[in-house]
Amino acid sequence: MEEQHKKILQRNRINLVTVMDPLVLYEPLFEKGVFTMDMIDTIKSSGTRRDQARQLVLDLETRGNRAFPLFLESLRESGQQGLIETLLRAPPVPTAVRPVVQPLPISSPMDVNKQSKYIVPICPVERPDKSSSPTPEKEYFKPRPEGRTRRDSLQSYKMDSSPCGYCLIINNADFEPQSELSNRKGSNIDSEKLERRFLALNFTVEVKTNLKQRQIRHELSALSKKDHSQYDCCVVIMLSHGTEVNHSRFPGAVYGTDGSHITVQDITTLFNGKNCPSLQGKPKLFFIQACGGDERDIGFDASPEETGPSVGGQDDQTDAITTSSSSESLSITDEVDARTSLPTPSDILVSYSTFPGFVSWRDTKAGSWYIETLDRILEENAATHDLATMLMMVNNEVSQNSAKGMYKQMPGSFNFLRKLLYFQTSP
Repeated sequence: MEEQHKKILQRNRINLVTVMDPLVLYEPLFEKGVFTMDMIDTIKSSGTRRDQARQLVLDLETRGNRAFPLFLESLRESGQQGLIETLLRAPPVPTAVRPVVQPLPISSPMDVNKQSKYIVPICPVERPDKSSSPTPEKEYFKPRPEGRTRRDSLQSYKMDSSPCGYCLIINNADFEPQSELSNRKGSNIDSEKLERRFLALNFTVEVKTNLKQRQIRHELSALSKKDHSQYDCCVVIMLSHGTEVNHSRFPGAVYGTDGSHITVQDITTLFNGKNCPSLQGKPKLFFIQACGGDERDIGFDASPEETGPSVGGQDDQTDAITTSSSSESLSITDEVDARTSLPTPSDILVSYSTFPGFVSWRDTKAGSWYIETLDRILEENAATHDLATMLMMVNNEVSQNSAKGMYKQMPGSFNFLRKLLYFQTSP
């Protein structure tokens, strides 16, 4: 989509989400080739009418140059002419506003003295004279606690059930020719490593291989509908190609073998407290080995003390798929509308193999940088360190790698856990 049309949608997003009826737009947008049926199903599954309208507008920005005029035509056919007029209306030209300067009131010393006895200080000052009786102000203000909460006083999640919980690994290594996605050599190595690792951490592990988008959604939905009441945790691991998408919560999307994607936002929503009651208050962990976009990071010069030995070679590949949406469009949000619909994703952690917008590197013989490092860090440190600390170790080690002698990678996490998480380990 042309940049000027993206800006029109972004400028009018609140109005579109509030007024637009997406239900009558699906058929004309499908017939005009703006959206595929899989994309429409994904939009429909996003929630309420407002949620669907918001997702439709966000996805529309990622389509081709004809998407905007075809969208206007669909609005006209569905009887939403008023929205067309709103979208095509020129934005108001900002006018300079001169500040109005008003003189401060002049008070005599007598007036100040009269007012002072009615003024209550926000932070009353303790007087050095200990014999003086407490003032009324002191009775209403509690002393501020000294220092911060000690690290060892933080609570930890209960992680002693046996098994600890379910772990679902979805490994997409071979893609259909019509998807125009390359096969992911080395992904099976990642899958085998993580299957062994989470079995060792006392999880019930299930591996699904080469799933289409609808099959991915089915497996995730089935897992979210299981009874987790006897378990303490749930883990989902996605190994696939990925891309950058517009989002309001968690960034990124992963591809099915058919070339259709499912967003990380949709994946996590299936397991939130509303949709999966038996996991309420329990940690839900998502590990995403996929690209967050198609940008390649060449890094910056740093002192020798900050960098370790560089690893990586000619067998490195990326899991990136080029997308038509730009990073700039992701930074512009309708704050008012977004603020009223943000969830409270407590007890969720999403660990990404790379920073949103950038590629993720995979060695065709040894597996991906991120999974290889994560597996080793868990093996060496799970008995003594919490998950957040171990993920920081992973971030540090992966950041030292270099692909083809120049490209870098930086993993990261969206951490909404409320407590420390320590895995079960064998003695």
